[in-house]
Amino acid sequence: MFKKSKLRKGIKKCKDEITLLESKRSRSQSAIVQAILEQRDPDEEEVEFFNQYTAKIDEVRNNMYALQRELDNLEYR
Repeated sequence: MFKKSKLRKGIKKCKDEITLLESKRSRSQSAIVQAILEQRDPDEEEVEFFNQYTAKIDEVRNNMYALQRELDNLEYR
């Protein structure tokens, strides 16, 4: 039971972190979209921030999926 609780807390932490990272990424995303709509090149710094946040989101999401699989395996034994 302790392991299930620990996994659930880890999954919740991942979800919260993803939400935070997505809100930070949205600023760069907005700047990039605005540049595209204005038919100009987006600022390289904004593109770099967007790519960094996207990579971190993917990393956290993959970790969350691994935790969820482990929890599913424990629950269906």
